[in-house]
Amino acid sequence: MSVSTSNKEKLLKIYEILLSEAGPRHWWPAKTRFEVMIGAILTQNTAWKNVEKAIVNLKKAGALSFKKFSSLNEKEIAKLIKPSGYFNQKAKRLAAFCRFIKNEYGGIIDNMRKQDTALLRKKLLDLNGIGPETADSILLYALDKPIFVIDLYTKRILSRHNLLPFNATYDEYQKFFMDNLPHNTQLYNEYHALLVFAGNNYCRRKPKCSECPLLGFNGHNPAAEI
Repeated sequence: MSVSTSNKEKLLKIYEILLSEAGPRHWWPAKTRFEVMIGAILTQNTAWKNVEKAIVNLKKAGALSFKKFSSLNEKEIAKLIKPSGYFNQKAKRLAAFCRFIKNEYGGIIDNMRKQDTALLRKKLLDLNGIGPETADSILLYALDKPIFVIDLYTKRILSRHNLLPFNATYDEYQKFFMDNLPHNTQLYNEYHALLVFAGNNYCRRKPKCSECPLLGFNGHNPAAEI
């Protein structure tokens, strides 16, 4: 691409290429906002296929409503979410998260949606075990807040296409997207899901560049394994 091409144009071009290749991703695969929140915590340090197994267990137990889930103790939660890995740790985080929703919002998810995004994000980040990626996934996918989620796939793709250095911070990556794209929930949702698609299929630790639709984009530079 021309050196005069703006960062906004480059980001939109990546979006267009991936959307043309993959089509709409319809992410997050959940029926309720609360299920998205549970999934965002369960997916920490594990593959999505393992989260799906845990979600199936929760569905079978009728435990995907806030009322039912929040009535479970940590041992009961841990047993149900075991396929997701780190199940004792995640059970504690999920139990604490439910207490947070109950204490701060009366157990009503819509009350969370009404809160200012920056304030809600700060509250989420104050919870044990909730980092920026998890907090932003909850904000974007569960609560329809226009905030861009950054993950390892995002960093690999942008750094390998010379848009940001791989070692730039989470906040720097997020600012890059949000400074150069409209603050639109649907766009952020679809864009992040497309980056996950590209990361899963092409931009892996050992990249499959020859198969990737972004091959050659913006001086493509397949870096060492990252």
